[in-house]
Amino acid sequence: MTSERFFPDGMPQPLADAITLPFWQAASEHRLVVQRCTGCGHTRLPPAPICPSCRSGHSDWKEISGRGEVYTYTVVHRPIAAGQQLPFVIAIIALEDAGGVRMISNLVGVDPKHLSIGLPVELVWEDMSGELSIPRFRPASR
Repeated sequence: MTSERFFPDGMPQPLADAITLPFWQAASEHRLVVQRCTGCGHTRLPPAPICPSCRSGHSDWKEISGRGEVYTYTVVHRPIAAGQQLPFVIAIIALEDAGGVRMISNLVGVDPKHLSIGLPVELVWEDMSGELSIPRFRPASR
C-alpha cells in the first residue's frame, strides 16, 4: 500500500551500496525483504556481507508481509529537516514473519499519545521519487 508523503524533501535520503542495493530495489517495487543466509537460514536486516550466525558469505532475499508490532519507540520533538511536522515517531518494529528481525522505521498515522509497546502495525510505503520508496509503519487495520 502506498502512503502519502510524511516527510519533507529535505530529509536525508538513504544511500545504497552493493550490499543494500537489493533491499532498495525491492522497496522501489513496494516489496519488503530481509536478507537470509543460504547456509543456516538466519535472517538479518540491515543486510551484511557475512552471516553473523555461521559466518557464511552466501545469502538470498526473503519477501515478508510487513506486519509486526512495536518493540519500542521514541517521540521526536526537534526537526531533522526544514518543514518537518512535529512530533514524529521513530520505532523499532518486530516483524512477524522475518525470523526475529527488528526494523527501525517511522510510525505514521498515529497520535503519539496513543502509542504502546506491542501495538500491531502494518507496512505502508512513502514514495520519495520514482526510484525511492521508504518503508514506514502505521497501526494495523486488523
